[in-house]
Amino acid sequence: MATSAQHFAVNPPSTLLGPSNCNFKTPSLQISKNSLIKPIKTRSLKEICREESLEEGFRSLSSSFTGQNPPQFRLDDAYSLVLELCAREKCLKQGQQIHTHIAKSNAVGDRVFLSTKLVFMYGKCGSLLNAEKVFDRMSERSVFAWNAMIGAYVAKGEPFEALELYRVMRVYGVPLDAHTLFCVVKACGKLKNLCNGSEIHALAIKLGLGDHVFIANSLMGMYAKCDALDVAIRLFHRMSGRKNVVLWNSIISAYIASGQFIEALRIFGEMLEAGLSPSTYTFVMVLQACEDMSLGKVGMEIHATILKSNHHRHVYVANSMIVMYTRCGKIGEALRIFYAMDERDSISGSSMLSGFVRNGLYNEALEFCQEMQEAGLKPDQGSVVSLLAASARSGNLMCGMEIHAYALKSGLDTDLQVGNTLIDLYSKCSKTNYMDSVFQKIPKKDFICWITVIAGHAQNNCHLRVLELFREAQLEKEGVDKLMIGSILSACSGLKCISLAKEIHGYILRRQLSDLVLHNTFVDVYGGCGNVHYASRIFKLIEAKSIVSWTSMISCYVNNGFSNEALDLFLSLKETGIDLDSIALMSVLPAVANLSALWKGKEIHGFLIRKGFIPEGSIASSLVDMYASCGILDNSLRVFNCTRDKDLVLWTSMINAYGMHGHGKAAIDLFKQMEDENLVPDHVTFLALLYACSHSGLVDEGRKFYEAMKNEYQLEPWPEHYTCLVDLLGRANHLEEAFQIVERMHTEPTAEIWRALLGACRVHSNKKFGEIAARKLLVLDPESPRNYVLVYNVFAATGRWDDVAEIRMRMKGKQLKKDPACSWIEVGNKVHTFIARDRSHPQSDEIYEKLREIIEILEREGGYVAQTKFVLHDVEEKEKVKMLHGHSERLAIAYALLGTPEDSIVSRVGSALVEISGDILKIHIPEFRVITEPKADGYSNYLLCPIKCCRSICVLEEL
Repeated sequence: MATSAQHFAVNPPSTLLGPSNCNFKTPSLQISKNSLIKPIKTRSLKEICREESLEEGFRSLSSSFTGQNPPQFRLDDAYSLVLELCAREKCLKQGQQIHTHIAKSNAVGDRVFLSTKLVFMYGKCGSLLNAEKVFDRMSERSVFAWNAMIGAYVAKGEPFEALELYRVMRVYGVPLDAHTLFCVVKACGKLKNLCNGSEIHALAIKLGLGDHVFIANSLMGMYAKCDALDVAIRLFHRMSGRKNVVLWNSIISAYIASGQFIEALRIFGEMLEAGLSPSTYTFVMVLQACEDMSLGKVGMEIHATILKSNHHRHVYVANSMIVMYTRCGKIGEALRIFYAMDERDSISGSSMLSGFVRNGLYNEALEFCQEMQEAGLKPDQGSVVSLLAASARSGNLMCGMEIHAYALKSGLDTDLQVGNTLIDLYSKCSKTNYMDSVFQKIPKKDFICWITVIAGHAQNNCHLRVLELFREAQLEKEGVDKLMIGSILSACSGLKCISLAKEIHGYILRRQLSDLVLHNTFVDVYGGCGNVHYASRIFKLIEAKSIVSWTSMISCYVNNGFSNEALDLFLSLKETGIDLDSIALMSVLPAVANLSALWKGKEIHGFLIRKGFIPEGSIASSLVDMYASCGILDNSLRVFNCTRDKDLVLWTSMINAYGMHGHGKAAIDLFKQMEDENLVPDHVTFLALLYACSHSGLVDEGRKFYEAMKNEYQLEPWPEHYTCLVDLLGRANHLEEAFQIVERMHTEPTAEIWRALLGACRVHSNKKFGEIAARKLLVLDPESPRNYVLVYNVFAATGRWDDVAEIRMRMKGKQLKKDPACSWIEVGNKVHTFIARDRSHPQSDEIYEKLREIIEILEREGGYVAQTKFVLHDVEEKEKVKMLHGHSERLAIAYALLGTPEDSIVSRVGSALVEISGDILKIHIPEFRVITEPKADGYSNYLLCPIKCCRSICVLEEL
């Protein structure tokens, strides 16, 4: 290096003059000429440096240089003592000033000695670059200089550099001492380099230092870090006659590092039996071993031992007890220790705060922070992280923003951990713009930072932003782990982008990152993208399927309309013997509801009760939905009433259940009860309420609740709300008003909205709005077969057969086919499915014969005449009658009537609930609009009649 040591010391680089831990103005050092020649007495300065602060040491040194009397110490010793004090206090700036004076002085006797002290000081202060420069410029080096430089590398977290310097030292033939081996063994432990560590151990034995307690301690720590605990134990037992507290601490620490907490506590017991008095460090370690919930009682016993030994006054021990009790869930005991402490440091408050957060006491954590500030304790970095975590988990955005402001004022906002926690806070509070702002201001982003921000956007459904950030991370050469892949796949599912999902899948296969969690995730993603075939293939490839695997595949089937397959898969799951959890059971309940498989639903409900699952939260909501879909409204109400803590989802589910069964008034009454409970309705609640009003003909009430949602609750309507409102007005023949609502929408109306309007136009034969709705519908969603079928039916109902033919040709040109109508009924604990004019059932001949008998009875004794106006085909009248006779609903009911008179059947057929008991047929049709003898409100709830009555078949023509 070209620059001389003297020039470097006099003109230290500005980049090395970082902020000091020492908040005092360093007195200028002036060396008198007399100080260069007088011999010295060192006692006074040594005592000052040992007992006083660095400020006092500098003041004493300066006054000796500038005083009238010659200084009473040798200059080399004076510099050495002050440099040691700078190292102890980690005051880099003051150490650099001493370095400058040493370089200027011509009276320094032992340059090697002081250079070694400088290397030691810079290493302790963390200035590795300065230490290297001083070390490199030393013309000769003692073993102490080598040790100081190796120790500096180890302390700074550069173990590889420490080992490299050790090899150079061996090449130069520098004799080794115990401190050399201690530092090198520590470096091997940090690198988990068992091979080199064993070589150093052998060398220590060869040099006669193998039994040195100082080295044995480091060797045991190294073996523990290298997962060779058995070697550490053997080494410990070999030191039978020389076991001191430090050695016992080492083996206890080795057990704890290996996660063997019970063994660590056993060794601690042996230490007490051997009559040794534990040190502060011993208690800190064994308390750390008791941080498991199951070892709380042992922790209390150690607490008693600490009280007897009077170590409880030590701040480190008290802090460890606080952490132990908070991890064991005993927050009250931790608080008692905190308030009983004579002296507290920043770790005390931070440990208490993190304990509150760990135990879910988020509001208490925020209150405790206020108490700390009132007591004059300022939150440190750890406290800020805990407070931000508490704010995030409690959803307290305002408090989180206050802590963010404090972090900005304190300069903690650039801290990586604080930044990551802020990102998590704003993610949980759905403030993605704030989250991005914090992310951009973090100067050096680590991998966790990228994972957190990508996951935050994925959780807030910002799917495109997720992909943008992922590309940025790739450009920054960041790695990819399974958590990040999970967020990317979530974005793929949200965007329904199966091509990107396939790319990620290929990437994972090439990198051999596949595991059970990712396999399950891919089942979810492919299911979310609508590719059930891919999802099923991946599910079959999973060798050791977990309950999550089965649940993911069941949900995939349910969400894509494969309810029968979902139910079959659930039955296969039961045969595997895997323990079912509440999530698996809830995942199959929608399939039960879709199929109206009441007996299966009751079985699952019974299983939930037998397994001790409390019908609360999502379980209760799923049961309410299931029973309502299966037509048993009374059971839905029982589940609702038996649930103690009713959340918003459960109230919404019950409102929806009433609406599903045409009980609009009851749904409104329940909504008012919910408001009395001070629950604030959300978008979904109002959607269920509008649905109930729509299916009960409550036009005025529906308008009122729509306005209340916008004006009173400040909820911007979703497209689904507009769809419900249009359907409500359309059913009541307020088509002009419905059309005006669609026209006044701030956003583009969706296909569902136009579909609702078109359906109403069909019922009320409104050609004007019907043609507008039909044209809009086919433009917005030209690939949906059901849209063409609906337009086809509108034209057919008005006899526009040329337009009907054109619609058929367009469907044929696009290769679109309408899925045939399907009806199912549960008989004998089995679901039977039928489509129009179906002949696939094993008892098909019997079904059609039974249906013929019923039609004959209805025509002969009930005067039944087929209502062929609902057959929208340009065919002969006789052919229309045949078509009506082959409806899937009729086939399902005819099959149910094949049973013995003792059979009792409750099931769904289309949108109707069918109950058969003996010779009584009960049909419940909540959406029925046109009947022979309508009630006052124009709606029929129950039709109760013997089989001979024509109503039972007649109504099914109009579903």
